[in-house]
Amino acid sequence: MMGMAQWGNDLYTGKASVPFVRRRRLWFVIAIALIAVSILAPFLRGVEFSIEFTGGSQFTVSGPSSTDQAIATDVVAEVVPEAEARVTVIGESDIRVQTSQMTQDETRSVASALAEAYDVPAAEVADSFIGPTWGADVTRQSLWGLGVFLALTFVILAIYFRTWKMSVAAIVGLVDVLVITIGVYSLAGFEISPAAVIGFLTILGYSLYDTTVVFDKVRENTSEDGETSTRTFGESVNLGVNQTLIRSINTSIVAALPVAAILFIGVFWLGAETLSDISLSIFVGILVATYSTLFVSAPLYSLMREREPAIAQRDARVLAARETARVEAKG
Repeated sequence: MMGMAQWGNDLYTGKASVPFVRRRRLWFVIAIALIAVSILAPFLRGVEFSIEFTGGSQFTVSGPSSTDQAIATDVVAEVVPEAEARVTVIGESDIRVQTSQMTQDETRSVASALAEAYDVPAAEVADSFIGPTWGADVTRQSLWGLGVFLALTFVILAIYFRTWKMSVAAIVGLVDVLVITIGVYSLAGFEISPAAVIGFLTILGYSLYDTTVVFDKVRENTSEDGETSTRTFGESVNLGVNQTLIRSINTSIVAALPVAAILFIGVFWLGAETLSDISLSIFVGILVATYSTLFVSAPLYSLMREREPAIAQRDARVLAARETARVEAKG
């Protein structure tokens, strides 16, 4: 059985190859299907935004006699029947209750009722309020930050690689990562909080790093292709992706393992709910970023460049010479 090291060597020399470019229609169909599901998911299941985006009231009960979440739900429903309550356990012993917007009198009444229901002093129930204006500002600034990030990324990549088509392919990959990650968030029922937004921006940075490394190798291969090259442009792109495939896999595994430990052990086992938002976004983003670079960005870049007249003519000469050699070998 071929070892990983031997497989990596064969990928680098071209003896073995994964058809990222040749099977790009299949990869694009899969990518479009994933994008469609991710776009439809928020409409079918909705997207939960934290109160930092929607505004509302938050209560934290420290050291309650019980962590039964139904107690808090019943208290809120009894004091303010029209309010929606979202109750979570923080750590192993604290209760967090997030509700829609309340008046000051309602806030005091709910805090007092929570203290009585969980049998704790009133001082152990902390309350805070976030107005809808502040939430709108956070949303607007997050979108501005994302827009500026994508614009700067486009310009810097165009300057570094000396072609805007690599920038377009990289940006499409980044948008692919962002949309699919948000779709997974919606399907999993996780709420989008400021911590999750930080995670989204972090994975965009990771995806950009991975794409830059792969594209750097692709540029090296394609720049070496002269008039006597025996490779088509698409084959040179595919070789570059395969030559960096082992590095991409290893980097993704190394990056995903500690995040997976935080997510599955820290959150799901030990109950560290405060880490769930950022750890889930980064974990999903790392996996999607690796897939997007290999199966979307690189094949898309090849597709855009193959239609250039000079490249199309050279590819035609390479294929014609290859066919002539095949016929002569048979004869």
